[in-house]
Amino acid sequence: MYARLGAVSQEEAEAWLRKEQTRIDNELEQGTQRNFAIAARKYLEDCERRKVRTLELIAYHITLALPYIGTKPLEAVHTGSLQTFCDSRINDDGVTPTTVNRTLEVVRSILNKAARVWRQENGLPWLVSAPLIEMLDETPRLPYPLAWEEQSRLFGELPAHLELMALFAVNTGLRDDNVCGLKWDWERYIPELKRSVFIIPAAEFKGNRQHVAILNDVAWKVVESCRGIHSDYVFTYRNEKKSLPANRVDTMNNTGWQKARSRVNLSQVRVHDLRHTFGQRLREAGVANEDRAVLMGHATSNMSEHYATPTISRLIEMSNLVTKTRDAMTLLRVVNGN
Repeated sequence: MYARLGAVSQEEAEAWLRKEQTRIDNELEQGTQRNFAIAARKYLEDCERRKVRTLELIAYHITLALPYIGTKPLEAVHTGSLQTFCDSRINDDGVTPTTVNRTLEVVRSILNKAARVWRQENGLPWLVSAPLIEMLDETPRLPYPLAWEEQSRLFGELPAHLELMALFAVNTGLRDDNVCGLKWDWERYIPELKRSVFIIPAAEFKGNRQHVAILNDVAWKVVESCRGIHSDYVFTYRNEKKSLPANRVDTMNNTGWQKARSRVNLSQVRVHDLRHTFGQRLREAGVANEDRAVLMGHATSNMSEHYATPTISRLIEMSNLVTKTRDAMTLLRVVNGN
């Protein structure tokens, strides 16, 4: 103590000791400084344990952010430290602010968990308080119904399981979560038509309404090709390299989809545009508004929960008309200058 403080009184030495003890206690309370990569790994582990359906998509967004903020302490991650990431994604990768915001939302969720849920051994949070991660201003992207030639190019680049799912979506108009979560338990076979429909429960359909998914000839063939592969879900993926059993697909908007659309210069096409394509082709085929609303699952004042066999037969006929349309969207884009 003499070597460090020099000639001091007993009172001064004791004051220095108390100060040092306080400093050490504060450092212990703060715990080991954790960086964003450590927090991101824990977040993924939590999502995997809770069987979060979008785990693969969350991991994809984390992979995008790690090169920019992975080594930063949690306290140093904020809107300012994410600016380089945002600029690079928009200027270099050519994505929209909406796409960037999806990654920012994942970063924000991780920081919120670190501040509000995760605790150190001493009971203190990983992060004293979560900063406000500001979202970028978004300009809503217009729907992009696919022309037949574009569909052919895109689907030809998709992995086999995604190609089946995309083909089903573009022939039924179902949203991503309903295609991925489609269950065999929802299937209802109609002997008179030798065809099934799928009754999607209200809890699983947007708007909390039950929806009867009509299958045209193409969608029916897709379903038949998937029969017997999985006991619960219609659409699954099996990793052949890891010799794992077939499992539910969390989202069609995964790396396979994103790489495929980039390879054919259709990066502007979203999974939801498959639904827009179905709706556009119904209009091109002259299907009446009321029938389009039923096929698309839109709410109508006289919509019934179930449909009689003749009604389903007529809806199947209407749905089959989409396969007879040809490249009207290509002409429309030329007229609009797009």
